[in-house]
Amino acid sequence: MKTKGDIVIVGAGLAGSLLSLLLQKRGMNVTVYEKRSDPRSAKIGEGRSINLALSDRGIKSLKLAGIFHEIEPLLIPMKGRLIHQENTPLKEQLYGTDGQSIHSISRSTLNHKLIEAAEQAGVCFEFDAKCESVHVDQTALHVTTKGQAKTVTADAIIGADGAFSIVRSSLMRFDRFNYQQEYISHGYKELSMPSKGGEFAMSTDHLHIWPRGSFMLIALPNPDKTFTCTLFFPYEGVESFESLTDEASINTFFHKYFPDALDLIPNLAEQFLANPTSSLVTIRCSPWYKDKCLLIGDAAHALVPFYGQGMNAAFEDCCILIETAEQCNYNWDKIIPTYSNLRKPDADAIAELALANFIEMRDHVGDADFLTRKLTDARLHAAFGLEWIPMYSMVTFSEIPYHLALRIGKLQEEILTTAQQAGRLDDLAYCMELKQKHTAARKLTLNH
Repeated sequence: MKTKGDIVIVGAGLAGSLLSLLLQKRGMNVTVYEKRSDPRSAKIGEGRSINLALSDRGIKSLKLAGIFHEIEPLLIPMKGRLIHQENTPLKEQLYGTDGQSIHSISRSTLNHKLIEAAEQAGVCFEFDAKCESVHVDQTALHVTTKGQAKTVTADAIIGADGAFSIVRSSLMRFDRFNYQQEYISHGYKELSMPSKGGEFAMSTDHLHIWPRGSFMLIALPNPDKTFTCTLFFPYEGVESFESLTDEASINTFFHKYFPDALDLIPNLAEQFLANPTSSLVTIRCSPWYKDKCLLIGDAAHALVPFYGQGMNAAFEDCCILIETAEQCNYNWDKIIPTYSNLRKPDADAIAELALANFIEMRDHVGDADFLTRKLTDARLHAAFGLEWIPMYSMVTFSEIPYHLALRIGKLQEEILTTAQQAGRLDDLAYCMELKQKHTAARKLTLNH
């Protein structure tokens, strides 16, 4: 069968491998270049982002690729947060309604499944192949593979090579390319909580959070009955990564703030000292393309992980790119600018949401006023359905564009604040009346 074009993708991570599968199934001839060795044969290092939260946007994209049925048995559903407050009973906060859940999934397992499915569909993967640069006006990739340099041309080059993208570096040499990266003051360290008596040490149907103001610990379940715990912690200060330098200081700190977690991680100090401390960065750039070279996923819009949307946003990128390609009849001169202009506002919105959710998770999830507002938020949704959807549900359990979810969510937060200040937070009709007035004034609809 005559192909619809030769496509080169740089990066065989989650976004690159999923996109290669989607394009190959639609008649492209796809080659993926990845600087790492084949991850299916590599040992996964400890302490490096080994599980993720899959939600509706990502699930839709996996279904579009025809692979969700293989992934679904590997998922561990989490119906809500379980809050570990100091000297307080555990508190459950459900994510949605009607049994809605997000799903813990092993990053490496998911990546392996996507690569295998893409190979079976006919995608060619070249591992140990480093992209050196992109010759944009020729749609050519300069790559070194197994010590040999070569130049590859294609109908389109897609950079799915992560936050520190070489493809993006090539685009940055052009006039009027905007780029911003911002590290937050916190880093993260991952720790493994082993099984207990051959079973999970904690509840598996929750994402566990230990909120402590300026820092927090979270834990997600893994299929092998372990938990991956992640400490988000300042790099510097009295209580920070720089202050925890030996076994005594580490154990003292965890005993003070996370005693129940300390009891479940017998070799905590050993892991803490051995595992790397990693940084957290938000990257924004524009435009995402030049001629027929395009950025996607973290290469275009790296996020901090606090809304659990990094992978889901990247997968939705792939889905929207395919939808755009079909609308443009696979004309890459049209696909690339159309897709980029459509998607950029959503990327900016989810970056803002992810940063804001860090504050919510570490500071507010145990606050009484916050919980009261969340309860009203849920009651309004139960009473009025699609007329009032909580922001978390719009982001996590719907296909509402991120930028629109952000605008509607901010409006609803204003309304809840107004109602709370007026002492009428329990008056659902009053809240809806406020929303209808503001929505009409701002001409804000789900069809915007």
